[in-house]
Amino acid sequence: MTDGQPEHLTTTEARAGATPHVTRVVLGVGLLLVVAIFALILFIAR
Repeated sequence: MTDGQPEHLTTTEARAGATPHVTRVVLGVGLLLVVAIFALILFIAR
């Protein structure tokens, strides 16, 4: 970068790491738990 030109990186090089799909699983499980807990609360509150 001494010549004034910006360094061009590919998407993989820029993020510099693996991207496992753990976030998607955690969000899905969390959503299912919230729905189940709300359903349980509604069932008990009757």
